[in-house]
This record gives sequence, structure tokens and C-alpha cells, in this order.
Amino acid sequence: MQRLFILIFFLNIIFAQNSVVRQFSKAFADVAEKAKPAIVTIITDKVISLNQFDDFGYFFFQPNMPRQKEYKTNALGSGVIVDAENGYILTNNHVVDDMDGIRVKLIDKREYEATIVGTDPKTDLAVLQIDAENLDDVKLGNSDNIRVGEWVMAVGSPFSENLSHTVTTGIISALGRSNIMNAQSYEDFIQTDAAINPGNSGGALLNMEGELIGINTAIATGGYEKGNRGVGFAIPSNMSKRIMSDLIDKGFVTRAWLGVFIQEIDSEIAEAFDISTRNGALITDVVEDSPAEDAGIKEGDVIVAFNGKTIADPANLKNVVSLTAPDSKNKVELVRDGKTKIMDVVLKELPDNPREYASKRSDRTKVFGLDLKKITKSLKKQYDIESDEDVLVVTGIDPEGEAYEKGIREGDMIKNVGTKRVKTIKEFNRLVEKSRNKGAVLLLVKKPNGGSRFFTLNYN
Repeated sequence: MQRLFILIFFLNIIFAQNSVVRQFSKAFADVAEKAKPAIVTIITDKVISLNQFDDFGYFFFQPNMPRQKEYKTNALGSGVIVDAENGYILTNNHVVDDMDGIRVKLIDKREYEATIVGTDPKTDLAVLQIDAENLDDVKLGNSDNIRVGEWVMAVGSPFSENLSHTVTTGIISALGRSNIMNAQSYEDFIQTDAAINPGNSGGALLNMEGELIGINTAIATGGYEKGNRGVGFAIPSNMSKRIMSDLIDKGFVTRAWLGVFIQEIDSEIAEAFDISTRNGALITDVVEDSPAEDAGIKEGDVIVAFNGKTIADPANLKNVVSLTAPDSKNKVELVRDGKTKIMDVVLKELPDNPREYASKRSDRTKVFGLDLKKITKSLKKQYDIESDEDVLVVTGIDPEGEAYEKGIREGDMIKNVGTKRVKTIKEFNRLVEKSRNKGAVLLLVKKPNGGSRFFTLNYN
């Protein structure tokens, strides 16, 4: 009798396990069945003109033969219908960039010519539109709610049209991946081990509710091979939604700007700035007349949260700020001198060339080959300066300039221009310009060891 009970017990476990497996399998099949009609194959055409060359690379001309010949090439990608009523399709910019023709093929074999609504190379996103009826779309999920370890499904067209609507599964391997494509991009990738291959670009990454949580974009191959190695990357749906909205409404993306230069926090920096976390972004420079300066943010501040969301690193801050609406009021939590502060910041629209804008900031100058900055806590530590005076610090110097020849060195402090005390770069520039008609300027320079002396620098 005891053996019978044991047998029945184990049979119940086996039946229960089989039931769970069947339910699990059915959940995947339901997601795939619902999503596949909204996933499209994108075939792009490009006409390339090539000169006629012989086998040795020299131009080879025959009478009555054209000097150029045109070739049509094809490329393959994927896309996701996100608005069936208007025919909007979300895909990658690199799938459609600089192409002469774009065709969209649906799961029912219908094909349509697509037009580009807008593209955003910095996030590698693009929105296409087709004029078609009876379309299916995928609901956009909230990518902020996903967790590492969750099951996901990738759908796309790897390698060829014959493999369209291929379904692969895996888990979310990591979140917030950046510096995958290049440093100039806005990256906040979802990493997944669901198989993603060439042709999957622009396809869907779905959660187990069948919601779109990412646009498949890139793979890490670990070598020259093009196949999947279990490391794929997708653009989060929340970033895609914000970019898509701008592209549809305006045809371009509007980004916000804080106006700071930032770096990561390591153990040494955390100890020096008396902060307990390695998360956040350290402010190394603040641009003049920027939202950051207007709000009172300073060099040496560490931004640890933005509108209540923890900032993991500089790339995270860059993404969060850029996706926030310009002219909006935001709460920035930062650490200054070991104490937490919360500041209100009204963001501005990102300038066309922020680096050029930043180069015009007035907290530094290069007059006479000198690179000057207003003294800060970090500069004191860097140059071992013990003075508490408001001075300008020489942070760089041209070794072929007159200032260097006269004996001024990096780490020196500028106290006066002539007999006038200077505390800011604006004051320095104004007094130097005022003395230009005299042909020379007098600078009072204090050395880190405490000694001071006047230097005369001549205008060329």
C-alpha cells in the first residue's frame, strides 16, 4: 500500500510538470500567433553606379560601351506595425538609410511601397508608412517595468525573405547597456540572448503579454562571423515611443539639454567627494547660460537622481535628459560637499551644435596660450592648492607661447590683471581687452608654493 501511495505521488508530480510545460508552451505560441501578423519584412533597393574596370583595376573602355554601369542591390530588415489605422511601422534607421526604394512585405504575402516619415540616426530609429487596409499592430509595453531574467520573444526575418517571421525566445540578460554602437549615440539597450541575426534589425522584442518592449537593433558576434552568439541588443520601447512621436508629429526629434560635462564615478572619486554610491554622474564643467548654470549646478556636483529616477551613470543621465521635453521643470537630486540637494531645473532645447556652444562658455579662456578656469574643489585637489582665495587656475598652457617662456606653468593661479583683482573669466577677458591698446598686460601670478610675482605679457 505504501508503495502504491509513493507511485501515485510521483505520477501526480509528473502530470503536474507536464501540465506546467504545456501551459508554458501554449503561452509562447499564443504570443507568437498574435504578434506575427504585425511584424513585417523590409526589402530595400539601392542603385549603385560603377565604372568599368579591367581585372587589374584600370579603366577599360570599348567603343559604344557606356563608361558607367548601374547595379541594383538589395538589403533585408524587419519592422513592427505600431499603428494599424495609419499604417505606421517602426524599424531601425540603418535598415532604410540612404535607400532608393523600400518595400514592406506582410505575413499574408501582400507587398507595399513604403515612405519614410522620419529617421533619427542618433537612436537608430525610423518610422515608415504604408497605405494598406486590414493591418494588425502590436501594443507598446512599458520597458521601464521589465526585469533581468524575464522571458522574451524576438520576431523578424533573419538572413532571407524565405525565413520571414522567425520566432526565437530567450531572457533579458541585462538592462541599460550603452557605448555599444558609438559614443555619440543615445543608447540604453536591452540585452537579450534570444537569437538575433542579420535581417532581424528593426524587428520586435516582446514580453510574455505580447507587448512590444524593444526594437531589435544589434548583435555582438565576438569575431568576424555574422551569426548569433547569444548577445543581442534592442532599443527600449519607451525610448522608441518618444522618438516615434516626434518623428510623426514633426519629422525630426526634439531633445532637451542640461549643459554639463560629466564623467563616471569610481571608488577614488566617491571617497574624495564623500559620497556612498558609485551611481550617478559627476559634473566636470558647466556651460555658461545653460539650464544647469541657471539652476545653480556647479562643478563637483554629483547628479544621483532625475525626477525621482536613480541615475546609474553618465550615459543614463544623457538619455534621461534628452528624452525629457524642453522647457519642462524637473527635479534634480545631487550631492554637493557630502550633502544631498534637490534643485529645480528648466531644460532647454539641445542646440544644433552643443560642442560649439560649449566652447563659447566663459569659465575658461586661452588668451596668451593660457587655458584658465575658475578655481574649484576638484582643481584644488588636482594641483595641490591650499589657498582659499577666489582665483583663476592655469589648467593648460602652450609650451611655445609667451606665458610659458616667461615662467607661468600649469597649476599657477592668476590673481590680478594689472592692479585689478579678478575672480571670473569674464572679468579677466574684459580687463585684458581693455589693456590691449597699451600693447602689454600685467598679470599677478601666485605659485602653488605660495609665492607671487607680476608677469608682463605682450600682444602680438
